[in-house]
Amino acid sequence: MSEIREECGVIGVYKKDAEGSGLAALAYMGMMALQHRGQEACGIAVGRGKEIFFHKNVGLVEDVFKDGIIPTLAGNMVVGHVQYSASKSKNDKQNAQPLVLNYAKGQLAICHNGNIVNADVLRREYEQGGAIYQTTTDAEIIAYTIARHRITSESIEMAVFNAMKVLRGAYSLVIMSPNKMIVARDPHGIRPLCFGTKPDGTYVFASESCALDAVDADFVRDVRPGEVIVLENGVMRELTGHCEQGGGKICIFEYIYFARPDSIIHNQLVYDSRRISGRLLAEKYPAQADIVVPVPDSGVPSAVGYAEVSGIPYEEGFGKNRYVGRTFIRPDQLSREHAVRMKLNPMSKYVEGKRIVLVDDSIVRGTTFKILIKSLREAGAKEVHVRISSPPYLYPCYYGTDVPSFDQLILYNHTVDEVCKIIGADSLAYLDLEQLLQITPDLQGTGCCNACFTGNYPVL
Repeated sequence: MSEIREECGVIGVYKKDAEGSGLAALAYMGMMALQHRGQEACGIAVGRGKEIFFHKNVGLVEDVFKDGIIPTLAGNMVVGHVQYSASKSKNDKQNAQPLVLNYAKGQLAICHNGNIVNADVLRREYEQGGAIYQTTTDAEIIAYTIARHRITSESIEMAVFNAMKVLRGAYSLVIMSPNKMIVARDPHGIRPLCFGTKPDGTYVFASESCALDAVDADFVRDVRPGEVIVLENGVMRELTGHCEQGGGKICIFEYIYFARPDSIIHNQLVYDSRRISGRLLAEKYPAQADIVVPVPDSGVPSAVGYAEVSGIPYEEGFGKNRYVGRTFIRPDQLSREHAVRMKLNPMSKYVEGKRIVLVDDSIVRGTTFKILIKSLREAGAKEVHVRISSPPYLYPCYYGTDVPSFDQLILYNHTVDEVCKIIGADSLAYLDLEQLLQITPDLQGTGCCNACFTGNYPVL
């Protein structure tokens, strides 16, 4: 699946009395591990003494931080960010994070994953009070909200805590003042956030546990929904007044597509969730076929699960050109179609004359599937039966995911049978909604956000 994208990933690294650029180097490695969550822009800010220094730009992590930049970022705490454009403008350096600002109490650096649904209301309110904006991101709205509360709050962490009463939506935040690091997750816990430690006393916070693995940190736990964590003078403190208020509504698409398969979210290995979804599909929607083929790379774990239960051999039916950019960032339909063909090429030797079960995690516009099925038939495939390891995608997301509008969601205006004909498949089946929580057993008691399938939004 290549038509939905996560907006960003965050990381924070803290160690009391650390010197040099060692923590920035750790942040760099963690951001490389989170690169799948954002490929348009990135940045790192470090706290040194009483000041915050930063470097950010558009581009991939390895490109933005080349030419000896990391050694210049010395400090005892670091925040980092990878992102897709929250606005629709590309190559916008001004919108890159961390967002670093000066206000009445000093400096503040903020990294944000998610989306504030009442950002427009707050923006207008602050404008009436004289606010002048430097970006079009809701990270700036969060920063303004915290700064306003800091005037009447006894500490920066209490300002964050009080700002959470005003901010509505999804947010996982890593914030840095010259003396403290503050980490916060919205009361619903819609976007993931976890932390780990290293034996030398270094704390590492990240959107996914794969970033902890990249820097050899031991996973401790997920940041709880509604929790605020403060790191100061080498000590970690927790503020839990907002915890459990939202009931826990982690985005189900983290398990289906966004997160790396080797990450653990809420005690569940993401790869296992995807594999389970394929097994459930095979049990409920079998097909008479010769091979099970994944759409690389998003469909691989589910295809493995489907093959295990069905007994149909698993086969890599496509060769993948890993040097072609993601198809969803193409500016028009024609170039997007060309990108799909350049990226995935069917291997005739394995698909010719075969009845194929083609497995992926979702269908959004239908563009990719239509091209893939056509290419399989041109390569000699006899039949193509499509199995999707999530329920039908029917509603837009307001919590930090860039998805098409209603009119571009293929299932919004078509039935499953109609979509089957449009994409040229012999059959089409989706994971049932009631099967969804079975892919994440730890969440069956607390729930998740599945608004993209149901329209039941946890916060508006």
